[in-house]
Amino acid sequence: MTAPAEPSAVSADTAPKRRDYAQFVVCAVLAVIGVFLVVDALSLSDGFAKVDPVGPRLFPLVIGGGLLVLSVVFAVAILRGSTGDADSGEDVDPDSPGDWKTVGLLVGLFVMTIALVDFLGWAIIGTVLFAGAATILGSRHWLRNIAIGAVLGFGSFYAFYVGLGIPLPAGILDGIL
Repeated sequence: MTAPAEPSAVSADTAPKRRDYAQFVVCAVLAVIGVFLVVDALSLSDGFAKVDPVGPRLFPLVIGGGLLVLSVVFAVAILRGSTGDADSGEDVDPDSPGDWKTVGLLVGLFVMTIALVDFLGWAIIGTVLFAGAATILGSRHWLRNIAIGAVLGFGSFYAFYVGLGIPLPAGILDGIL
């Protein structure tokens, strides 16, 4: 004969969920970006883009408003105790530490891109960005990385310039491209 379970014992399935208050940081980031987009969109002049029939304000206002709504919905869900499931992918070890070296190198690459895009131009810095990101993320085919990066960098330069009529910075290649 088995003994009855103690009434004070609570199984893992029926235990109350802990609120993860760190998720409010995500809500705050969403709200800050949403407010920035809305305020910035309201400061745009009507003559900013001559080929846009809806004006330059529509998309930043929609995206900013959407981010504000999502931040409120997410905050309410957190207050109600909703939490995301732990990552349980077969190739992911949730107990392993993050690869901060890779993250740092990618952040450095993005900062370098921002700092040098006006001087070098998008075609060159785009090539460096795409090839560098592929190399940092593990590809050891440097010539292939550079070739694909050049196709993406120069291709996106001409796609914006010819296809959309938006000139990207040409930098040191000004007059050549």
